[in-house]
Amino acid sequence: MAKHFGWAVADRVATVTLDRPEKKNPLTFDSYAELRDTFRGLAKSNDVRAVVVTGAGGNFCSGGDVNEIIGPLVDMKLPELMKFTQMTGDLVKAMRACPQPVIAAIDGVCAGAGACIAMAADMRLATARSSVAFLFTRVGLAGCDMGACAILPRLIGQGRASELLYTGRAMTAEEALAWGFYNRVVVPEAVLAEAQKLALQLAHGPTPAHAVTKRMLHLEWSMGVDAAIDAEAKAQAELMTKKDFARAYRAFVAKERPKFEGD
Repeated sequence: MAKHFGWAVADRVATVTLDRPEKKNPLTFDSYAELRDTFRGLAKSNDVRAVVVTGAGGNFCSGGDVNEIIGPLVDMKLPELMKFTQMTGDLVKAMRACPQPVIAAIDGVCAGAGACIAMAADMRLATARSSVAFLFTRVGLAGCDMGACAILPRLIGQGRASELLYTGRAMTAEEALAWGFYNRVVVPEAVLAEAQKLALQLAHGPTPAHAVTKRMLHLEWSMGVDAAIDAEAKAQAELMTKKDFARAYRAFVAKERPKFEGD
């Protein structure tokens, strides 16, 4: 059981809730580490096939806690600082490496490390009142935090990402939707339910196939087109040996909806 955030599993969908609403759900050293370890552990999970990350109390996450993280960092030496920044980066690596699709349900404030967690998700559903800010320059740091300089330009384009990472200004929900950062904008009272509905749909789909899709989306960033085509051919051929592929064919012939079992 998680100690530093909410954790619930229902019908193959895990919901992670950042749950410090009185401070807009900031992260601590402990919650960073536990989130990293949780996403790493999902690689061995049999009961979780999709994940939703959200925040309590009308906000997603305000970033690192000013008193519990930012303050102590000022007094640390470089080896300790490196240990911390590598840990935060490892959280993003773990989210991207886990085989389950990860969906962020974003409302209200989504800033700093919270914005990076949202960025690291596979999909993002949000509300019109949400705002996303990579505000590292506001505290004298670079925009290159938790993979932002690599991932954000691929989501919204180099020029738009550069503006956000240099200025630290908030990206409005309208911008985030138009630029492709958000997949969908819904009313606040429905954002978590809609994210869980999407996660449930994926959780009852062809699980190995979703894992391969996620893995290839990640790996093909560093491949040329020809290499990517070859890698996809191998991955797809291997999936054709799975029972889910045969189940889908038989269901199609019988004009039925396929029931995927994940094997």
